[in-house]
Amino acid sequence: MPCLFQAARDCLAASQPDEKLAMSFAAAAAYRRGELDIDGTATPPGPIAMPGRPARPALVHPRELPRRGLGTPVGRAAFVHAIAHIEFNAIDLAWDAVYRFRGMPGDFYADWVAVADDEARHFAMLRARLQDLGHDYGDFDAHNGLWEMAEKTAHDGLARMALVPRVLEARGLDVTPGMIVKLRKLGDEATAGILETILREEVAHVAAGSRWFRWFCARSGDEPEAKFRELLAEYARAVLHGPFNEEARLAAGFGERELAALRELAG
Repeated sequence: MPCLFQAARDCLAASQPDEKLAMSFAAAAAYRRGELDIDGTATPPGPIAMPGRPARPALVHPRELPRRGLGTPVGRAAFVHAIAHIEFNAIDLAWDAVYRFRGMPGDFYADWVAVADDEARHFAMLRARLQDLGHDYGDFDAHNGLWEMAEKTAHDGLARMALVPRVLEARGLDVTPGMIVKLRKLGDEATAGILETILREEVAHVAAGSRWFRWFCARSGDEPEAKFRELLAEYARAVLHGPFNEEARLAAGFGERELAALRELAG
């Protein structure tokens, strides 16, 4: 039977958007049908490296990205492009969790395969909307912050679960409701509707990060809320920005003390 870890590696290696989407959808469907094996004898994961990427967008420092308002056509397209880029990265982040962390319960792999499938669908919706706006993925510069955090946490599943889904990806829970309101005021129901779907499903994705972060803590004997605070201070202080959508974060598995730590470290 084909191996899930090989399928995840192939999805990571795919460089063109259409190819990455097709392979991700096919691998997720095959896993749901029981056609991909979790093979404990598979070749161990290699060192983390940049996944497959198209030649564009160019990756620049976040400070080099121009600020554009939503009120202009190019500003609206740049905004949709930025969200699409996050979702494109999120496909790889989910597949890397599947590929990199071995010896996990079956539910771990089921969760992150499902997340990869969702993120691919999100990217496809956003890319189609971007094309409606006269652009395509790659037309604007982007940054590489999500994948850089994946590289920093490749050695430790506990840190990965704490910092990628629960810090960087959870930022979408905080900012998306306000963006939906702004888009509706501008009459852009199409983009707002896509963001509503993504927001609803991202709560479950962040919840998967919370669930497996606590699983890793139980295995290592760490107290989750203290460990989360420690990891925030070590890795993520510079990327914490309030205010936080506490209702959505509570639904995604955050505790009150964790929310307090976020508020405190964000200043």
